[in-house]
Amino acid sequence: MSNNAFLTDLITDTVLSRRCFMKWSAALGGTAALAASGIPAFAQGSEELAQNFGSTGQMFRTCCPAHNCGGRCPLVVTVQDGMITRIGSDDREYDEIDRPRVVACSRGKAYRRRQYHPDRLKYPMKRVGPRGSGQYERISWDEAIETVATQMQRIKEQYGNSAIFVPYGTGGGSQMMGAGTASRLMNLFGGRLNYYNNYSWAAIQRATPTVYGTQNTGNQRQDWLNSRYIIMWGWNPAEMMDGTNSAWFIRKARENGAKVIAIDPRRSLSVNALADEWIPIRPGTDTAMMSAMAYVMVTEELYDAEFVEKYTIGFDRSQMPEGYEDEESYKDYLLGTVDGIPKTPEWAESITGVPREKIIEIARDYATIKPGMLYQGYGMQRRAYGEQVVRAGCVLPALTGNVGIPGGWAGGMAFQAGGAGGPGFPGGTNPITASIPSYMFTDAVLRGTEMGPEDGVVGVEKLDNSIRMIYAVASNCMINQHGNSNRSAQILADETLCEFIVVHEQFLTSTAKFADILLPACTQFETYGLNGSWKYGEEALYGPKLVEPMFESKSDFQICAEVAERLGLGEAYTEGRDERGWIEYIMEQRKTNLPDFPSLQEFEDQNLGFYQRTVTEPIIAFKAFREDPVANPLETPSGKIEIFSPALFEMNNPEEIPAIPKYIQEWESPFGPEAAEYPLQAVNHHYMHRVHSTHHNVDWLDQAFPQRVFINPIDAQARGLQDGDVVKVWNDRGTIMTPVRLTRSIMPGVVDIPQGAWYLPDENGVDQGGCANTLTSERPTPLAFGNTQQTIMVQVAKA
Repeated sequence: MSNNAFLTDLITDTVLSRRCFMKWSAALGGTAALAASGIPAFAQGSEELAQNFGSTGQMFRTCCPAHNCGGRCPLVVTVQDGMITRIGSDDREYDEIDRPRVVACSRGKAYRRRQYHPDRLKYPMKRVGPRGSGQYERISWDEAIETVATQMQRIKEQYGNSAIFVPYGTGGGSQMMGAGTASRLMNLFGGRLNYYNNYSWAAIQRATPTVYGTQNTGNQRQDWLNSRYIIMWGWNPAEMMDGTNSAWFIRKARENGAKVIAIDPRRSLSVNALADEWIPIRPGTDTAMMSAMAYVMVTEELYDAEFVEKYTIGFDRSQMPEGYEDEESYKDYLLGTVDGIPKTPEWAESITGVPREKIIEIARDYATIKPGMLYQGYGMQRRAYGEQVVRAGCVLPALTGNVGIPGGWAGGMAFQAGGAGGPGFPGGTNPITASIPSYMFTDAVLRGTEMGPEDGVVGVEKLDNSIRMIYAVASNCMINQHGNSNRSAQILADETLCEFIVVHEQFLTSTAKFADILLPACTQFETYGLNGSWKYGEEALYGPKLVEPMFESKSDFQICAEVAERLGLGEAYTEGRDERGWIEYIMEQRKTNLPDFPSLQEFEDQNLGFYQRTVTEPIIAFKAFREDPVANPLETPSGKIEIFSPALFEMNNPEEIPAIPKYIQEWESPFGPEAAEYPLQAVNHHYMHRVHSTHHNVDWLDQAFPQRVFINPIDAQARGLQDGDVVKVWNDRGTIMTPVRLTRSIMPGVVDIPQGAWYLPDENGVDQGGCANTLTSERPTPLAFGNTQQTIMVQVAKA
């Protein structure tokens, strides 16, 4: 039987092959629980688990591979004769607020279709056609490793280590998989050009500390049940997750009496499942509505004046920081004292499309129904001026006094202190001090030696190299997930710019097609792994090796270890440990901060898979500051909540980086001249089909959530479109072809193109894959130099 036929049989369940890739010989049993505050979430032995799960074969508790979906979930996997035959999730039959079930979504449960997909990369390959053509021939591992090591040495000798780059990528994150393995290799080799921030959070991570001095602004999720009024502002936990169980906690809060409203251009699954009311808003105008809400609170004297006076600076002229008394305060901005434009609900209605009456109602409710929680999602800060909406969303909780109290929410990044996270795979120290924003890597290929602080470069006055070599591990960001995919492809196709590209991958992705050497990486089920929970930090998940790597694939760790060995760095890289040895080491390191954290032996002997901390008293961000701001000042320069930021004022760019949060019209907008040619705004939400671009090729998920552009019937009628028509969506940067879906779940004037579809240009350069980034811009935000991929204007027509 051929490899493809064998895989097809397994995938379609027409036969259950008896061919063995490995025999799992140790039957893991035992039901003893760890006597600790950290509770093993699974407590059944393997035989009992198999009975309850209703299947034969050996049952193992593991975890969903860390592809950065916004959650981290346990899985229960059936292995029979060395093959994964079934995947389930948290099998507990109860939910408790202090340690709820952590249930995987359809993406995790469909993983077997990806694990045994016939298109898995099988062998090392070298490019034989133009970059981007996807033309490769099979080579041996020995030749592949030798080529990579030789090219690394050449680049180092010819240009220096700062010409080497390991790009941002989240396609693997289980310690032995992912970009961290390559970062350790490069650091031992003499370093590589650094990057900072990421595609998800650049603006919110940079802007939050300008108000609070920290990113740890979130109460623990169990505290959400104390809220009485919850605003889900562009927040979609039912689809992008934002921590496994976040949607469940909102539902429990609603059951506990909270009113939940959702402000979003689209009626998402979260709106349908969790909200009492949906308020559509024009994309990119959220700061205008927030400003108008603040105007209502101030003019109607609904804001918490005592809190504002005691805990903030910059609200009005009487509270300006020393040396800035004559500058524009936040109240001046709201009342239009300087610009002559009061930020009234009428003013905001014309910008946002939200009726003035509704703005007034929400402002009054949020100011008076206490405690309240305004949770801002991340899509609205991936826009032209994403920093402004973050700062405005932090100021509203301060105006209402919802900071530092149970049931309140300070806004911003909303990391929480504490948690089950801790040390991971050690990357070592990078001797290269230069660092670029992650979103600026294409510029560093194209014009690196021209880049300085004005381009977000830190650590040096100017880059001494352009990027000459890219070593990409589990990253589809170079093409598919980066802004303006056509531009990225053009830059990376030019071998006179970036001279050598290595890619570790499991499939021939859009990025993999640009590799000079393409190396097949195994999945997490084929090696050992350890994941922390996403953002909130109550769980840790162990992934034992369940099956042998398919074909000639290897873990990212093993590949880098072999390159290190060829470079004479093998012992320094591995320190004598294999994948399992490193996971054991990392677990022991975590016990330093978490004495109750299980050892590897305990995880394996008890078939745990999943460690969960019990939450008895939810963490309240800024509780100590609220109780005594003098004894417990914030980490801001003033020690208070900075509505006016002297640091931002001193950047001397008031039009794009004002000292107080302001609405700024985007550079692509329905109100600009570009709207005449491209009248529709496009958003690109996280889709249940994929984790970014991962799972794009999984048939079950494609059938349930096919790629298409969603459009309101009003806009469809104006273009003569019927549901199911194939349409072209275009702007100056490119054109995509995709089916159209008519729905009233998207507001008029806006179309939704789910992000992550694989970029697939035809001979004319038209993207047949429906990749939203064919249309997006590479231009960064002005302060964080972050992702602006939600700021898009397009036109749509029948193909």
